[in-house]
Amino acid sequence: MFISRRGALLAAVFTAGLSFGGPASAESLADAIALAYETNPTLQAQRASLRALDESIVQARSGWRPSLSASASGQYTETRTPRQLVDLNGDGIPDTSVGGIDEGNSGTAGLNLTQPVWTGGRVGAAVSAAQADVFAGQENLRRIEAEVLGGVIVAYVDVRRDQEALRIRQDNVQVLTRQLEETDARFEVGEITRTDVAQAQARLAAAEAQMRSAEAQLAISRAGYAAIVGQNPGDLAPEPPLTAVLPATVDQAYEAAERNNPQLRQARYNAQAAGARVAAARAERMPNLSLTGSVGWSGLADPFEPSDYSRNVTGRATLTVPIFTGGLNNSRVRAARERENASELTVEQARRSALQNVTQAWSQLLAARANIGSTDVQVRAARIAAEGVRQEQQVGLRTTIDVLNAEQELRAAELAQISARRDEYVAAASVLSAVGRLDAANLAPQLDIYDATANSRGLRYAWGWTPWEEPIALVDSVFTPQPEQLARDAPMSTAGAPQ
Repeated sequence: MFISRRGALLAAVFTAGLSFGGPASAESLADAIALAYETNPTLQAQRASLRALDESIVQARSGWRPSLSASASGQYTETRTPRQLVDLNGDGIPDTSVGGIDEGNSGTAGLNLTQPVWTGGRVGAAVSAAQADVFAGQENLRRIEAEVLGGVIVAYVDVRRDQEALRIRQDNVQVLTRQLEETDARFEVGEITRTDVAQAQARLAAAEAQMRSAEAQLAISRAGYAAIVGQNPGDLAPEPPLTAVLPATVDQAYEAAERNNPQLRQARYNAQAAGARVAAARAERMPNLSLTGSVGWSGLADPFEPSDYSRNVTGRATLTVPIFTGGLNNSRVRAARERENASELTVEQARRSALQNVTQAWSQLLAARANIGSTDVQVRAARIAAEGVRQEQQVGLRTTIDVLNAEQELRAAELAQISARRDEYVAAASVLSAVGRLDAANLAPQLDIYDATANSRGLRYAWGWTPWEEPIALVDSVFTPQPEQLARDAPMSTAGAPQ
């Protein structure tokens, strides 16, 4: 069973391009981002989880809303008693008997309506905590989106790097094949020895093995691309620059991370939720007031005659004042305060981690850019050297091994060059992730961007809402801290970003 499932999964990955129809590949990075944004299962699952979290606000607000219940019951009784002789006139002679079977039945029905008037802030605090939890969930969705889109970028540039690496390996095999043919020809006329031929053969065999490894690595990268994007890659266009959405300096990157980093913002919202839960624990000490109305009917179930039923109507106002709870409420307040302290410390930890990630990503970006310059110089010099060694070999100034070494150094320089360019692009994406700008709104604004707040707005006046809920909520939330939505940068200009 495990093998069959594993095989089915691998087949699904390698044939994913067929399941979506249309072209066999995403031609540009924007196409890949768009497809992953709309179909990636990890991202879709997180959106569903956020919609489930939105329901917590409705569930909390239900504490301000009336509740109506109906009940009905029918009862049948049968009583059996032994028969006994009874002396009714006192003459000492039993003259009748009592006992036997007594039967009876009854039916009742009722409606009960309860309307909270004031909960001492319990419901207000619960609603505030739920709203802060939803804000935190939205930031967690942003984090997952950044991870998915970052994975798309890595998969995209990995495929392009490995395609270019395979081309270099194939060119190397062709050059070494020609070199071996020339070496064989020169050996036939006695210009070189068998050693030169063996050296050329060994280098060609090694180059062929490296080409096979490059083919395998490209297949691995293509599978990774299909897994995250949803279809197999084809001829991928060069990735567009990310300069337009990158901070200009590391100081700007730090400032942007303070405002936009999703992990840091999530921690701040979690701290707000913890503050609301402290208020909820304190509200347990407060009285609460509710109104209850009920109407009931009772009578015989058999025969059923509605006109014979009696009716009972009750109205009741209930004020509940907690006086002594054995220290339970005080303990809950202390525990809530400590959890709030922990959440505030978590904010500081998240801030430090965010700034650390910015520093690491920025340093990697600078190093990668420097490597690009170095490898460009290396490739130019290696090409000149390889051409010079080949010409010098023609006049007897260089040996076959010199030519083979020069070709090997040129290929190594070309591979280092494409790896440096790939690393620079991935580092730039890492900077965007660290500062909270690696999202579809910045990378592919032409998409229909998913609105994480639309579902919660739609639930605001969903089934169950009552017009008198608002004044009750206003009074009940007077002393409750309300969650504050944190400011965040607007989407950046997309000039130079994927279109």
